[in-house]
Amino acid sequence: MSFSRCALLWARLPAGRQAGHRAAVLSALRAHCGPLPGALGRVPALAASSASGGSKTPNTSLFVPLTVKPQGPSADGDVGAELTRPLDKNEVKKILDKFYKRKEIQKLGADYGLDARLFHQAFISFRNYIMQSHSLDVDIHIVLNDICFSAAHVDDLFPFFLRHAKQIFPMLECKDDLRKISDLRLPPNWYPEARAIQRKIIFHSGPTNSGKTYHAIQKYLSAKSGVYCGPLKLLAHEIFEKSNAAGVPCDLVTGEERVTVETDGKQAAHVACTVEMCSVMTPYEVAVIDEIQMIRDPARGWAWTRALLGLCAEEIHLCGESAAIDLVTELMYTTGEEVEVRNYKRLTPISVLDHALESLDNLRPGDCVVCFSKNDIYSVSRQIEIRGLESAVIYGSLPPGTKLAQAKKFNDPNDPCKILVATDAIGMGLNLSIRRIIFYSLLKPSINEKGEKEIEPITTSQALQIAGRAGRFSSQYKEGEVTTMNREDLGLLKEILNRPVDPIKAAGLHPTAEQIEMFAYHLPDTTLSNLIDIFVDFSQVDGQYFVCNMDDFKFSAELIQHIPLSLRVRYVFCTAPISKKQPFVCSSLLQFARQYSRNEPLTFAWLRRYIKWPLHPPKNIKDLMDLEAVHDVLDLYLWLSYRFMDMFPDASLIRDLQKELDGIIQDGVHNITKLIKISETHKLLNLESSLAGSQSRLSGTLKSQARRVRGTKTTGSKAAEPPGTSNGEISLASRLVQQGLLTPDMLKQLEKEWLTQQTEHHRERTESGTYSKGTRRKKKEHNSD
Repeated sequence: MSFSRCALLWARLPAGRQAGHRAAVLSALRAHCGPLPGALGRVPALAASSASGGSKTPNTSLFVPLTVKPQGPSADGDVGAELTRPLDKNEVKKILDKFYKRKEIQKLGADYGLDARLFHQAFISFRNYIMQSHSLDVDIHIVLNDICFSAAHVDDLFPFFLRHAKQIFPMLECKDDLRKISDLRLPPNWYPEARAIQRKIIFHSGPTNSGKTYHAIQKYLSAKSGVYCGPLKLLAHEIFEKSNAAGVPCDLVTGEERVTVETDGKQAAHVACTVEMCSVMTPYEVAVIDEIQMIRDPARGWAWTRALLGLCAEEIHLCGESAAIDLVTELMYTTGEEVEVRNYKRLTPISVLDHALESLDNLRPGDCVVCFSKNDIYSVSRQIEIRGLESAVIYGSLPPGTKLAQAKKFNDPNDPCKILVATDAIGMGLNLSIRRIIFYSLLKPSINEKGEKEIEPITTSQALQIAGRAGRFSSQYKEGEVTTMNREDLGLLKEILNRPVDPIKAAGLHPTAEQIEMFAYHLPDTTLSNLIDIFVDFSQVDGQYFVCNMDDFKFSAELIQHIPLSLRVRYVFCTAPISKKQPFVCSSLLQFARQYSRNEPLTFAWLRRYIKWPLHPPKNIKDLMDLEAVHDVLDLYLWLSYRFMDMFPDASLIRDLQKELDGIIQDGVHNITKLIKISETHKLLNLESSLAGSQSRLSGTLKSQARRVRGTKTTGSKAAEPPGTSNGEISLASRLVQQGLLTPDMLKQLEKEWLTQQTEHHRERTESGTYSKGTRRKKKEHNSD
């Protein structure tokens, strides 16, 4: 029977008899239109194909529904209406509501992975599709018509509903495939080259300054070929220079830099690299993996896991804390490799003092004040400068060159700078001549495995790492001391240092670009950020591993989601190391991606215009932070230049530009106390203006506080009373002191300098009888007081 004949016969039948002949008509429709989505009778048999397989239930809140547009008018007309009749939308709505409320349908949906949340979302989309379409597919039109005439059951809609649900939630169709792709239970199998050789694993265990890394590096230097994997660019640079100085040609590979020492450009047999950049395909005689305990790091731990499992080296020397021994032994057991442990003791003694520093007046040469925030760094530096001392400053966001310059300044016995103010950035990568470590605070902001910010006391591991910088074997101080700034913190510090270091339980893992591409193949319309969420949710790991926090990756993915890029390119941009705390760096990543998508190379001239070069020396702390952000943008350019050479062609010129900028930043940090001290009354504290983002607003506030002090003293209030508290209110100055942005000493100094200058202004006004513009403003304010 031809399709046209079938349609003609159908049209001649009375409406009541059309339903009785639907089997013959649908048979003809199948021949003409292809197979229909399942039986159009009752559908309990469909539940037998439910694909779940006993794996963990996925978190369906991560399933973002895709949009299925209603069908517009068809060029062939509404075939379903011609075969039956036009549908009454009011009747259809009643049918759909009845379908939604049936418990049997909801249970059947659950068998196919549609929990209550997905079922509801799928139904809303299905109903909108049915109600808003000008014409429906023939098969569903006929079934709806049959249900209207009681010739079919409402349950017969389920195959069409399921088909629609799989359109808006494509992961329902391929759950088993997604689980296989995200199965992370056997990471050793990812590295067949490493599994093909029997590697010797040697764990050099000991505290800071015990010589463990020294012994591993000696083995590295004496080998025919070797790779050093360090946590920081500074450490990679140090081994690079040490190796070449020892007559062992060594290349340098970091995310932003490649240095080949051989004149013909051929790769040297030795390479020093950051751990993320090590090759798991190149064979070596000896590999050194430094700071192996960072295998537990919530964000970067995957790089140490990859190096440990994947390096193709006959001998692998691990350096780190004893807390990692058990985990490494267990992981190597799965590869059939044994671990030889060599224990080391500290080379120089270190002692925890029985008294706190309590005042910066008690500082001595060789002291290092350790802070955990930039605000504390600036505050302490300013107080030290007030006391006539000079200090070096080191914190994490400084460029490597500036850190080295500050370290050299502090270490130089002929330099007047004898005090160091630093964050825990001194814990790795810098050789410092420190006699005493002073913890300004024991509270440190951190990001947990869930990506949440926490402020908690430092861990035993962190305390030992920092405290161990005092009295190093190679420094002029052969004994180290540790204490705190505040007396009440000293007991807690002793308790932290005396705790045993908790054994490391698991190693970090990270999805590869290939795994994400396979996910995207099955879910082509899903955003990269959502792909990551679904991957992590579907992933299966055993107790020895965990999936690293990928919030930074997702942040970048969402940032550039609207820019048209291929998946592989998008993935590379998202792995670029940026800090989401720096708006200019984030906007630069966005701009770089936009230029790339337009196929417009990012040239030296373009980048100079973008960063508004030439840049000027910083006048305040905000300027210095802005320069640090520009330095990070240049780092981002260099990082991308090694992944997309054609689009980022001027790496060498940018590197020269960055060296020049590094010099400007070094000068700024060298004069950091000048940037944060009070240069003139109407500006007051540049430090606070930079942090608050508004110099004028803060200056006015502090002036107001000073006037309050003057007014209070005039009315006979106690001089020692904090300004602004005479009526029981807590002043801004008091809050700044509580938050650590100002110190009581600095506040007293502010009051003293303000009152001194006000006295001078008053005398000048009395003598001259004339007022400058600024003085007129002050007079008006004084009258208002």
